[in-house]
Amino acid sequence: MTTSIASQLELLQLEIAKSREKHPNFKDNVRLVAVSKRQPLDKIEEAYQAGHRDFGENFVQEGVEKIQNLNKSDVQWHMLGAIQSRKCKDIAEYFDWVQSVDRIKVINKLNRAREGKPPLNVCIQVNLFGEEQKAGVVGEAIFELANRVEEAQNLKLRGIMALPPKQTEYARQVQQFEKIAELYQQLTAKYPHIDTLSMGMSGDFEAAIAAGSNMIRIGTAIFGQRDA
Repeated sequence: MTTSIASQLELLQLEIAKSREKHPNFKDNVRLVAVSKRQPLDKIEEAYQAGHRDFGENFVQEGVEKIQNLNKSDVQWHMLGAIQSRKCKDIAEYFDWVQSVDRIKVINKLNRAREGKPPLNVCIQVNLFGEEQKAGVVGEAIFELANRVEEAQNLKLRGIMALPPKQTEYARQVQQFEKIAELYQQLTAKYPHIDTLSMGMSGDFEAAIAAGSNMIRIGTAIFGQRDA
């Protein structure tokens, strides 16, 4: 028997609650972004009918089509994938969040294209572990980008997003996430208003929450296997 998307969402929220209870000092709510890339619109509609409102896409054109077709004003759409500068206009036009900002050129283009709309929520993607195949910035570049987002009238700095190397051992997962959380704390010392540490997916979200994540991004555990 196929488990419904509503049931999967309910199970995940229970798991999130259990993870938070294990860490009494953790005061934040944990926001769940349902990663809907390569998932058909009817599955997203099912999640919406179950009360879910945050969806993440990795590909701009696919995301824009879903945003237009679902056409729900109360949904928050998150751009999660690598950003091509020529796609900035569409991201700024259609998405509510962009979590994968890693270049000043992209910040400038998003800011110009967002004029006349509410500020676009921005997370800077970090790559603390130097993985060549992944986007993201390290070191002082993070603070340079954060400062540029702060200066941009049409953007709102919310925090950082990270996708660390895959680890199967819980202790190693926590260790990696704690390094990212340390950087987030350094950023909050400079920008006290930021509120989002986006890290953790299906196989490691419990460790991410243990380290302080307050936004996790989960796809197949909600929707099942993706379309080819």
